[in-house]
Amino acid sequence: MALKVAVQMDPIESISIRGDSTFAMMLEAQARGHELFYYQTRTLALSGSKLYATGSNVSVRDELGNHYTLGEERRADLGRYDVVLMRQDPPFDMGYITATHMLDVIHPKTLVVNDPAEVRNAPEKLFVLNYPQFMPETLITRDPYELASFRRHHGDIILKPLYGNGGAGVFRLGESDQNFSSLLELFTQTFREPFIAQKYLPDVRKGDKRILLVDGKVAGAINRV
Repeated sequence: MALKVAVQMDPIESISIRGDSTFAMMLEAQARGHELFYYQTRTLALSGSKLYATGSNVSVRDELGNHYTLGEERRADLGRYDVVLMRQDPPFDMGYITATHMLDVIHPKTLVVNDPAEVRNAPEKLFVLNYPQFMPETLITRDPYELASFRRHHGDIILKPLYGNGGAGVFRLGESDQNFSSLLELFTQTFREPFIAQKYLPDVRKGDKRILLVDGKVAGAINRV
């Protein structure tokens, strides 16, 4: 049975189709005969118990520089769709959190993937603390004394924002690096939430492994270098 699938994502014109998992999902959905509607998170509008988004029906193809065609722009009632794929990138800020609350209104009558409440309750950099055996030593705080103590203990560390993405704002501080105080001051002025400090792992240069799960079972893995 053909489904009506809405895709909440970043601007489709700017994605890299060779490495974008959302685009791969759209290609597969289209190949299976499903209808695709594309919109950006900023167009969400909650009116009473109805959730709307402004976007377009879209067709996609695996052609660099010519990977999509948009239909006429329109306002759509997302409650009339079978599936909404929530695929926008972080940052995990109040705008992101608010979007999950708005999507709660239509879920589960309209299947939102992933469940917006679960996405909201599991920010990735905090959720992974449930698995310390697979992580480097990690500290989450904005207290300068805690951070200084962590650095003295581990020497070579990474400092990064708690709700960043795509490697933005990630700094390595070696044991003799003189920029620790200045960087800490910059983070304090820039971010209101705590930061993440981690022991530096040299093997990170070999890549960043992403393991893909479907219904709790490993479906594949990607090593991003």
